[in-house]
Amino acid sequence: MAATGLGEKIAQKIIMAARSALDLGFKTADLIYEQRLKVNRISTGSKNLDRLLGGGVETQSITEVFGEFGSGKTQLAHQLSVNVQLPPEAGGLGGRALYIDCEGTFRPERIVSMAMAKGLDPKEALKNIIFARAYNSDHQMLLVEQAKDIIEENNIKLIVVDSVTGHFRAEYLGRESLADRQQKLNRHLHALARLSDIFNLAVFVTNQVMARPDAFFGDPTRAVGGHVLFHVPGARIYLRKSSENKRIARLVDSPYLPEAEAVFQITEEGITDPRE
Repeated sequence: MAATGLGEKIAQKIIMAARSALDLGFKTADLIYEQRLKVNRISTGSKNLDRLLGGGVETQSITEVFGEFGSGKTQLAHQLSVNVQLPPEAGGLGGRALYIDCEGTFRPERIVSMAMAKGLDPKEALKNIIFARAYNSDHQMLLVEQAKDIIEENNIKLIVVDSVTGHFRAEYLGRESLADRQQKLNRHLHALARLSDIFNLAVFVTNQVMARPDAFFGDPTRAVGGHVLFHVPGARIYLRKSSENKRIARLVDSPYLPEAEAVFQITEEGITDPRE
């Protein structure tokens, strides 16, 4: 009623018709298994990282990467935006990417170098990435709402949000605003999850980290977003720097994959496996 201005009885009829069409009741697990067989994967460019993820970044799910500045989060976002354009036999989905940049870190020249390394026409590769810059959290959420209108028309197979928590973190300061921030972030993540499920596309989000002052042992960093981000994404990956251009990816959470680590490298050509 609030969204359309329609009366209560008409709104109820629409909701009941939608529930009936979506078949929201119980179903047997074999039907769920058949749905899982439709999941596709986008290669990261690194065989090590693909193995860690069970074959690559999967559709019908949100994949989150978090890590410190310079750990490779945005590099991975750029690489996936190129790789999704490749045919399935080359590790892509033959589709386009929708890229929501929240921090001003998108670099088209990086897309050009990565596309050339993959044998793609750089100009076509850039045209196949539909870009938007989000200037605050409300704008970020609005862009995701608008995304459903262009996904089917433009064969979108990947949505990138870099970074998903940046605006929320900057706008909601102090403990008194924490509940509002978490509710809003939760709504945003569930909107992304719905898109991934309905349109069988991959959602890749990057996340910032914060230091834990109470941590005396081990790694003092943790992802921003709290328990909301612990529960919504499918796979969560922690990135950290290693020697030279190498990065270590640790799978810290997945519904079906074991915790493990993989080493990859960031080169001029993009994401690759370390050279022996």
